[in-house]
Amino acid sequence: MPHPLRAAALAALLLAGAVACSDSSDEGTSTAESSASSSPAPADDAAGGSAAARVEAVNETMRTTAFSAIGTSTAYDGALQNMTWNPRQGLHIRISGTIGGHMYCQDGVTYISSNLFAESLKQQGQEITVPAGLDDVYVTTKSGEGCDAYFAVSPTGRFSPADDADVNGTPARAVKVSASASATDTYYVSAEDPAYLLKLKSTRDGRTSSTTYVDFGKETTVTLPSADKTLTMDAFRARIGG
Repeated sequence: MPHPLRAAALAALLLAGAVACSDSSDEGTSTAESSASSSPAPADDAAGGSAAARVEAVNETMRTTAFSAIGTSTAYDGALQNMTWNPRQGLHIRISGTIGGHMYCQDGVTYISSNLFAESLKQQGQEITVPAGLDDVYVTTKSGEGCDAYFAVSPTGRFSPADDADVNGTPARAVKVSASASATDTYYVSAEDPAYLLKLKSTRDGRTSSTTYVDFGKETTVTLPSADKTLTMDAFRARIGG
């Protein structure tokens, strides 16, 4: 059984990221991993081919294309998330508003600022005190997933024609993923090529969020925290006595 702090940390990382909802109840399991291991949705009758084929095309384009995104979060009430993806350098998520902090991901390793990490754990019922000397440190965790897990559309999604809409003037098809009545993601993907994810609306236990994806192909530099400002999960746990 994983150490409680480690298991909670994995959940915290998923809370802060824009990942698909899961039908798995196993604690500490990556949402993206759970979705990817499920069988893809069968062909839909709606015009334009199957949802699975469109989702695959969208994920491939997003994985290899620079973009930015802005939206709210179901993890931090009242907070705003700004996301930058550079396929060559990694992912950066900046949280601002009711709480501030940063997350990064490169080569499957996630870096989360200690204050965001502590807040995520608090929301799960585990209080930790971050010493003053660690308030500017990033906790690192290797998830075993690519960084695109933070924005990939679940292959289990199905078209939801009733929710189709225009996103900033671009026709979009709605792809819905429902893990339960209280956990639903609706992805709005471009109806025509290039295959982009344009918007994501999520619901978690009554909390809602909305993220819009923009600036496709426009690269922004992603710079990871310096090595002297990072601690592995084990090292961080030892420093706080967890």
